[in-house]
Amino acid sequence: MDYKIIRDAVHGNIKIRGVLLELIGTPEMQRLNSIHQLGFAYLVYPGAHHSRIEHSLGTSHVAGLIADNLGIDENEKRLVMSAGLLHDVGHGPYSHTLEYLMSNKLKKDHMEITKEIITGEYDIIDKKERKAIDMHTTIPEILEKYGLKPDETAELVSGKRKKNYLAQIIHGAVDADQIDFLLRDAHYTGVAYGVIDMERLLQTMEIRNNNLVVDKKGVGAVEGMLVARGLMYSSVYFHKTVRIAEMMVVRAVGKAMEKGLDNVSGMTEPELISALLKTGGFPREMVLRLKYRKLFKKAFSKGIDELSRDETEKLLCLEKNGKKEEKEKEICNLVGAPEGYVIIDTPGKEILLSEPRLNSIDIKIFDGEKIAPFSKYSSLAKAIGKRKAAEWGVMVSAHPDYVEKVSKMADDILFG
Repeated sequence: MDYKIIRDAVHGNIKIRGVLLELIGTPEMQRLNSIHQLGFAYLVYPGAHHSRIEHSLGTSHVAGLIADNLGIDENEKRLVMSAGLLHDVGHGPYSHTLEYLMSNKLKKDHMEITKEIITGEYDIIDKKERKAIDMHTTIPEILEKYGLKPDETAELVSGKRKKNYLAQIIHGAVDADQIDFLLRDAHYTGVAYGVIDMERLLQTMEIRNNNLVVDKKGVGAVEGMLVARGLMYSSVYFHKTVRIAEMMVVRAVGKAMEKGLDNVSGMTEPELISALLKTGGFPREMVLRLKYRKLFKKAFSKGIDELSRDETEKLLCLEKNGKKEEKEKEICNLVGAPEGYVIIDTPGKEILLSEPRLNSIDIKIFDGEKIAPFSKYSSLAKAIGKRKAAEWGVMVSAHPDYVEKVSKMADDILFG
């Protein structure tokens, strides 16, 4: 049999063959089975246990549907479907949770790592493991076998390509990646916010002047997708409790790295948890708290719109100068808490790193005669562009024993 049929929870039966069948069998792709699509969201939404490989398969499938609706040739369709399948292959454990930490250490984000894996410049799989079960065929070798250039495939992941519309199918303001993760994450979390009209979006996409545009008839579907994206970020991805859990593991990994933990970006989630438990001390305690859902609690928060210009500047200085952990230690000392029991969260930069398209409304609309910006046809455009992903500009969480004390002094310590 030269094909497989995979039963997907969102898209139904998906048939894969050829290059896609070989790519999905690589250790780089199979590693994604052990990485949650939504990090620690399952602590709030118990159904959110789906993996990155499910989303990758879904993105490839949607890219193929877009290609069919656009009428592009089979070679280009195979290229975009391969890029869709591989677009998240560089993700580390718990997906975007550790993105900022890893980016600071490695000086590259998951997208850059993904591109280097596709081109063969970076091997995310341990060489001893490759040798142990004879996994030597690489992603670039498979792509070349089917007449696809690894560097061209990698370019699509970051939205760069001579044929703009090909890149925009994978990474654009309205793309296969977002269509799949909104539908998939809404399905598994059980919320209605991410439900979008995929069929209408696909039917109204066109190629004009080398770019992917949407016919004016699809403006309502575009508005629905962008509103869904904003709601999913504020209600699911940056849910207060999810964010606290993520920050707990970020601090645990940071402390473990100080003690010598290495190659975190190449680990699966079970491997990371095992390593943190072995590290002992604070990292081990955080893992146990996450395991049994004994999380830190919100002690203080301030909305973005509540912050004065001076307060905003002070928070930006904390981020820019890497002084957040110093402030955390200061608060711990004042309330008599062990180091690490207070976490200051200012999610601004991390949101932009994990999802640079969040406030993007750079969508071109074709009205039958000319191409114009989405904002010309939608009164919602401006509001969507300004909407914030997180409800807070700063949130301080703490071990439950110290929440009351921290709540009384956090404002003064941060802004006094």
